[in-house]
Parts: sequence; C-alpha cells; structure tokens
Amino acid sequence: AAVSWYDEFQRLYDTIPCVEVQALKEHNDQVLHLSFSHSGCLFASCSKDCTVKIWSNELDISLQHSSNMRPYNWSYTQFSQFNSDDSLLLVSGVFVGPHNSSSGEIAVISMENFTLLSRVRNKPYDVFGCWLNETNLISGNLHRIGRITSCSVLWLNNAFQGIESENVNVVKRLFKIQNLNASTIRTVMVADCSRYDSPDLLLDYEEQLAASSTSTCPVFDLGSDSEEEEAKPKQTPEPAVQELPDEGGVTAEDGLQQFFDDIMEGRVRPAMTETELETKVAELFVRNRTKPPELNLLSTDSNSKTKYLIFTTGCLTYSPHQIGIKRILPHQMTTAGPVLGEERRSDEFFDSLDHVIDIHGHIIGMGLSPDHRYLYVNSRAWPRDCVISDPMQPPPIAEEIDLHVFDLKTMKEVKRALRAHRAYTPNEECFFIFLDVSRDFVA
Repeated sequence: AAVSWYDEFQRLYDTIPCVEVQALKEHNDQVLHLSFSHSGCLFASCSKDCTVKIWSNELDISLQHSSNMRPYNWSYTQFSQFNSDDSLLLVSGVFVGPHNSSSGEIAVISMENFTLLSRVRNKPYDVFGCWLNETNLISGNLHRIGRITSCSVLWLNNAFQGIESENVNVVKRLFKIQNLNASTIRTVMVADCSRYDSPDLLLDYEEQLAASSTSTCPVFDLGSDSEEEEAKPKQTPEPAVQELPDEGGVTAEDGLQQFFDDIMEGRVRPAMTETELETKVAELFVRNRTKPPELNLLSTDSNSKTKYLIFTTGCLTYSPHQIGIKRILPHQMTTAGPVLGEERRSDEFFDSLDHVIDIHGHIIGMGLSPDHRYLYVNSRAWPRDCVISDPMQPPPIAEEIDLHVFDLKTMKEVKRALRAHRAYTPNEECFFIFLDVSRDFVA
C-alpha cells in the first residue's frame, strides 16, 4: 500500500510487530526487576515470590539457577546487579526483622557455582545497594537522632566476607551524612569518572554551609530552555529564626546553649513548632560538626581514579527530591586501612556532600548512560510555588513523569525534560521505576 520504497521501509520498520518467542513462567508472583550481565550471556530476575533466578540468554532462554531467600527471613527480592567481570551477582531484598520492622539485606551470589557468599544488612531497603568495583559493594544504614532527624551511614563491604582472614577488614564505613526533615538516603549508584574529564562541582563547601544555614536547601535551578514557559520564580526562604550571635568570641555552640537556656527558663518563646525547632537545632549542629570536602585532592591526575557516589536524598520532606553526589577517592575504594572516624578530628561528625541537584519534585527513578557521563532522572513535579510546612506532608505531585538528563561533567541539565508517561500513585506513597539507558535509547 506504500507509494514509495522509503514509505514501505518505514512501514516495515515502524509497524511490523515483534514476535514473542518465549514466555518464562517460573516466577509465581510479580516480577520486580531484571538485570543483564555485561557480556549479555546471562540475566537475573527478582520477584515478590522471594526468589532470584539466573537465566542463560541463549536463542532458547533456560533457567540456570534459582535461589529462594525465604529461609533468610526475606519478604521479597527487589533488585540485582552483576559486578563488572560478571563473576558475582548482588541481590537486594526486603528483610522482616523483629517486631515486623522492614529493613533490607544484600546477598552476594557466586556465578561460578551459585553459592551464597555473604549477606549484609541494608537500611532502609530502598538504598538497593550497588557495586563499587569487582569485589566491593556499597550498602546503607540509618540511625535515628530525633523524631524527624536521622543519620545515614554508607558502608563499603567486601563480597567475600566469610572467606577473608580475620586480620582483614571486611567492612568499612565510607560516609556519615545527616538527614533533615524525615528524609533519608536511598537508591545509591556509582559513576566511574575515569571515562571523562573532571567536572566542575558547582557547590563548594562554603556555599553549602551558607545554604544549609537558611531554611531552604541548596537549590540547583532546573532552568527550562523552552520559550513558552515563563521563568520560574525563585523559591523565597521562609523567615528563619533569629541568627545566633557569632561575634565577640561567642561560638555558635555557645550561642546554641544560650538559646536553649533562654527557652528552658522562659526568657524566649520560640515562634516555631517542635518540628521546626528540631530541624533548626540539627542544622546548627551539622554546621559545627561537618568535615569539609577534601578539596586538595581535586587535582586532574587523581581524577582518573575517582568515582562518584550518586543517591537520592532531600532536606524538606521524606519524599526524595534531591540528588546528592559524593566523590569517592582512590584510598576509600578498599576495605583495608583506617575506618571512618579514625583519621578525622573529634568535631568532624558528619561528611558534607560535594554537590546537590534539587529536582523540585518526587524522584522516582535514576539510570546512568553506558559511559557514565549522563545521569537520567525520572520525576513527578511539585507545584511551582509550593511551601512545605510539615515534612510528613509532601506536596501533591504531577501525574506526568518528567525525564531529566544531567551531564556529570558539567553538573548541568543538558536536555529539555521529556514528558511522556503518566502515573497515578499518590504523593504519600514511595515508589520507584527503574530506567535503563543504552547507547541509543532510554527505556
């Protein structure tokens, strides 16, 4: 029916349906995630039936192995990732702890004989976990500090925990980061910077401190390059509590103590809710207890060995609305050597982030391009002028899913956001949509 060979080619290319050659029915509940080995010869599937299955990706796909994680108190498997030489598989799942508290756990399976090599706790479970290199993986832990303040610790774990000598560290604390307003670190991934030149990190430590001392968080403006959209109004900070005296030799700590004494003895009545007061105290604490970034290690020659730890986080509400980026230096990529805390001063309690990108919406997915240069982010936008007064009540989110693309070399958004899909999950539920990026396509 086509009038030209070009039209006929287009018709064949665009409209001829694919043929389903096989249906794999071995899972008996919802399949949550698929991951392929780097060689493409194998793939793994995770499911609510609490198994991880490893398949051979031949012309006729066949099941190679199935691990049931129920004996380890798992509720379900949710994510898997092959290491760079396809010798190990990381499997992440949800673990039911005491009093039905749901935490996460990561298991490492050998691809040689499908034995379970090690298991590490992972909290919260939506940190997922990821490989840093062939033999080390990153997991998370969460410590409550107050009602809405917590601390996320990111751990480096050796995959061969049971086999290593007792004289060798098998775990090492990498970073300790304070979370404000019920937010937590989730969805960690590692980008390898050796594949491109050093990016210019826009937010240095001083700017970050200045930003964290106001009630809004460091904002990375997602400037739109479309003509029909008018310029977005900048978020105006809420009126902050009066700054504590910091002159005349009075440290912020002394000022904080004075502030508390005044409240306790009734001299000052804080015009804040309990939640706002907790956040303010936490911000003051983190200003005096944060280790600055190791800026002297930013030289270009060391950059080839640097990697970035990328994760979702936040500062206004529990739903993830920011992307945090932390540089991992060569000496931090092994479990050998001093653990976090041994080489730092006593007043350096938390680690600072090297860069923060604010999405101004609920982040529901992230993926890296094959060369690790571009970060693709799925999000559902918040209303433009929304103000969050209660961190437990996130703003309503758009039904449309936006796909943003960030260049990790310049830390800028490089393409106008693509708005294609719709979603209907309400804003108070946390959810994640995995996306995958190949050389030519984003799925």
